[in-house]
Amino acid sequence: MNHNLLASDRFAVVGAINPASHAAGDVSTGWVSMADFHSLLAVVHAGTLGASATLDAKVEQAQDATGTGVKDVEGRAITQLTQAGGDSDKQALINLRSADLDFAEAYTHVRLTVTVGAAASQAAAMLFATDPRYGSASDNDALSVAEIVS
Repeated sequence: MNHNLLASDRFAVVGAINPASHAAGDVSTGWVSMADFHSLLAVVHAGTLGASATLDAKVEQAQDATGTGVKDVEGRAITQLTQAGGDSDKQALINLRSADLDFAEAYTHVRLTVTVGAAASQAAAMLFATDPRYGSASDNDALSVAEIVS
């Protein structure tokens, strides 16, 4: 490993679910191609969960950038966070390697989906691509990344 690399050389912000009070339902990042990276890290942030609220998150896979054949990546979902369980203001992480995708069926793209259940709740999530196959990871940052300070 090259210890002279900056973290932004190894990690790219490739998707985000911006912090907000989300109504009950699903919210997802855009589709991300795994062609340029070896792995991903999803960071899910539960803010203040509403009364009786639940928060789920999972990584989904598709055969292209439009979501063809969308299905869950097996074993890549968090244990449900709940207001009743005292899970407000907690985080959960999901690791994914490109080898976890269903390559036999030509699945090449992923996204993170967060589901709020029962009551509006504060939540956010970031999807980081790690260990680029070529060049610097930050070359693939989402357009929403405003600045990298080195």
